[in-house]
Amino acid sequence: MTLHLYNSLSGTKEAFIPLVPGKVSMYHCGPTVYNYAHIGNLRVYVIWDILRRTLEHEGLDVTQVINITDVGHLSSDADDGDDKMTKALVRENKPFTLESMKEVGEYYGRAFVANLDELGNLRADSYPRASDHIDEDIALIRLLDQHGFIYTTSDGVYFDTSKDPHYGTRLKGVHFSDDTQARISLNSEKRSPRDFALWKKNDELGWDSPWGKGRPGWHIECSSMIFEYLGSQIDIHGGGRDLIYPHHDSEIAQSE
Repeated sequence: MTLHLYNSLSGTKEAFIPLVPGKVSMYHCGPTVYNYAHIGNLRVYVIWDILRRTLEHEGLDVTQVINITDVGHLSSDADDGDDKMTKALVRENKPFTLESMKEVGEYYGRAFVANLDELGNLRADSYPRASDHIDEDIALIRLLDQHGFIYTTSDGVYFDTSKDPHYGTRLKGVHFSDDTQARISLNSEKRSPRDFALWKKNDELGWDSPWGKGRPGWHIECSSMIFEYLGSQIDIHGGGRDLIYPHHDSEIAQSE
């Protein structure tokens, strides 16, 4: 049987042909663990579990990675607002420390995996945590710097999307509208509203880096974890439809 999957990059259903015959690498954007997941959040992981079971039923060797975002995801889903994890610290009356953030992330991360177990999902091969891969984020930003893709502002480091002529247009069914532009254009120091944060400076809570103390951007985390666990090219990248833009498009831009 030839399996056909909808490809959001082309906007069409395509025959699925693994990069390596007999093997499939799958990365799925996991939750930001600032609270419990609800049934709507969990629905997408049931879909990925069905896909994995289908691939394995066809005799393919599947490696599945689902990340845990425990730092870096700002409340606006773009580059503004509070980190969702720091909002959890406020809600739970915990001190503003990396240790407390990790504690909150571990608690809700365990709850998420337990939810998947309760739904009957197969366990992924890895559930990497964003906070455990800060060095990899920094290394990837350094590489982008060497190739001239970044610039710095008073609040962080940004990817210059003018260097990628396909940014904001490559994923079918997603259009860079005025509303989208307005949603991510609050920072007047950005060269373009489309430019996205790779590193956000924060003197109070974060890690040391060549660009100052702070935290990685949401998008760079997934690229660095993909490289670390699955390599520079993968077969399937999954996530909710709401992640197609800007998250997945930004991942493609910085990874390529």
